Amino acid sequence: MHYNNSIKKARQDFFSKFIAENQSKPKILFATIDKIINPISGPPSTFDSKTCEEFAVHFTAKIDGIRSSILQWRDQQPPVDISAVRPPISEKTLDSFVLIDTAALREMMSQMKPKTCSLDPIPTSLFKSVFTSCEEELLNILNCSLQTGVFPASLKTALVRPILKKSCLDVSNLNNYQPVSNLSFLSKILEKLVFTQLNDFINENYILEKFQSGFRSHHSTEMALFRVLNDLRSNADMNKLSVLVLLDLSATFDTVDHSILLNRLHDMVGITRTAFSWFKSYLTNRDFIINVNDFSSEWHKLTCGVPQGSILGPTLFNLYMLPLGDVIRRHGIDFHSYADDTQLYVAVSPDDTGPLDCLLNCILDIKMWMGENFLQFNQDKTEVLVIGSEAERDRVQSYLSTHSMTTRDTVKNLGVILDADLSFYQHVNQLTKSAFYHLRNIARVRPFLSRASAEILIHAFITSRIDYCNTLLSDVKKTTIKHVQLVHITPILKSLHWLPVSFRVD
Repeated sequence: MHYNNSIKKARQDFFSKFIAENQSKPKILFATIDKIINPISGPPSTFDSKTCEEFAVHFTAKIDGIRSSILQWRDQQPPVDISAVRPPISEKTLDSFVLIDTAALREMMSQMKPKTCSLDPIPTSLFKSVFTSCEEELLNILNCSLQTGVFPASLKTALVRPILKKSCLDVSNLNNYQPVSNLSFLSKILEKLVFTQLNDFINENYILEKFQSGFRSHHSTEMALFRVLNDLRSNADMNKLSVLVLLDLSATFDTVDHSILLNRLHDMVGITRTAFSWFKSYLTNRDFIINVNDFSSEWHKLTCGVPQGSILGPTLFNLYMLPLGDVIRRHGIDFHSYADDTQLYVAVSPDDTGPLDCLLNCILDIKMWMGENFLQFNQDKTEVLVIGSEAERDRVQSYLSTHSMTTRDTVKNLGVILDADLSFYQHVNQLTKSAFYHLRNIARVRPFLSRASAEILIHAFITSRIDYCNTLLSDVKKTTIKHVQLVHITPILKSLHWLPVSFRVD
């Protein structure tokens, strides 16, 4: 008995300490609990250098195949002018970068996460604690790159690990994996310096698309969805239907064309001279290796795409997509984007097909623009939802079906399920189902958790899901909110001083 109690206490102390240290890192908590409850899902157990090479070839061939199919498709299309009509967005230019001093370097180092890559000579946490001993040398490396416009070749390698897209998928099928990149810490420091100055420049000159919310501070999926939902409800107030189209793209970050991106940076953004040379050096001659445990593939060149796992990659992608807003606006279609997720929507009267024709022409132009920019647009996976009364929806749905646009009863938009009545009933059903699933999992590990640790897990796994985009539930029926409330038992809420769901929504 004493032995069992000691084991139980040691286990509880270990997990309580781990959970407390990572309470603000849901991803780590989720992975840990998942490993305890479910079998470890990862690359095939017989992983070796040969398998690493097979993954490297597979990932490279996938991107090459997408670009090749786009080129073939373009050759079959009649010449159409879908080029951007917008002149350079800013009269100002970013010609060079400001060099940094010791104070700026120390401040930035304190903000960097201590994530280590196998390419790093020493663990990042150790480097951060002793970097002041080589501060002058580090400053020279960073400022030399900024001053000369050259990104060091030794920092252009990405370490890639194949990760299963879903734990239930077949581990032997390479198509079920996605590449997750890791870059050296020094490359991230240099990227962070450039990102800060680039971000200041594009914000000061209002360069980014105003209806693009992805990878921008003070912009969230919740605000993007709320803006769209507000417009859809306004259409309903005017007794009009709404047609919502969710565009589907494939491997968008990986197929970005470097020449097009550099032209975009120069012609539309205003990056010139030394700053432009730096971005050109940063993008070209990059490579990657597949690495799992002690096994690695050969080195493979990256001829396109923005570096995954990089600090600059998301912003560069936003700049690459700049002309898309102009293409859509030409047709008078409302839209909102979050990274590569673009929502198109239009108000429609049942007896007026004019807006639908504009929408269809807009989608055609988007497809042409995507092809010209090496982005794969999947029309078959693009989802369409007609919102409004059931009696009036049929006519619009029939018209869309004659133009090869299949409508759905529900669509999943940035993690939120929307239905044709905007009742959010299906969304709440899925939300409660997911919450109870995680409650059951937490119950399985509850015996060796302290109460405080259990509370942290509840917030990380369940409350976070209930709170996600709950602004959208501010106008739904009370019975729908009560359905979510079933996840939290009221007496326990009172003892923990947790607000009921309706108050959290408010």
